[in-house]
Amino acid sequence: MILLTPDLRARLSRNAAQARAARRAGQPEPDPVPVVKFFNPLGAATWLASELDADGDTLFGLADLGFGCPELGAFSLSELASVRLPFGLGIERDLFFEGRLPLSAYADAARRAGSIMQAVARLHALPPAPDPRTPSADGGG
Repeated sequence: MILLTPDLRARLSRNAAQARAARRAGQPEPDPVPVVKFFNPLGAATWLASELDADGDTLFGLADLGFGCPELGAFSLSELASVRLPFGLGIERDLFFEGRLPLSAYADAARRAGSIMQAVARLHALPPAPDPRTPSADGGG
């Protein structure tokens, strides 16, 4: 499986560029929505990535190796791609994952739940937040 399509690479790289620009300008870094979810099909390890460094390999996001302590940090795309599991399997990309909230929301929920998988299930079970750009049905906004 191709872990990153050109579109995903572009989105992740754009988020990383925005974070670098904010740091250079002395502004708070953005809190982007995760772009991609990777998982171990035979275990609990899960990664949500929101940025890809200019080196094309270093991802930033939320990592959960299945030990109950998800954490924010950097991880290597090439290392994920090199994992060889039984039955000829490897780390996979969740083709149906669509980030809905900023990465910090997933991190907070994952720390409370003890896993990214439980956090995603809980957060995605909630109704979507209203889009502030869309006027309400009562005309008030």
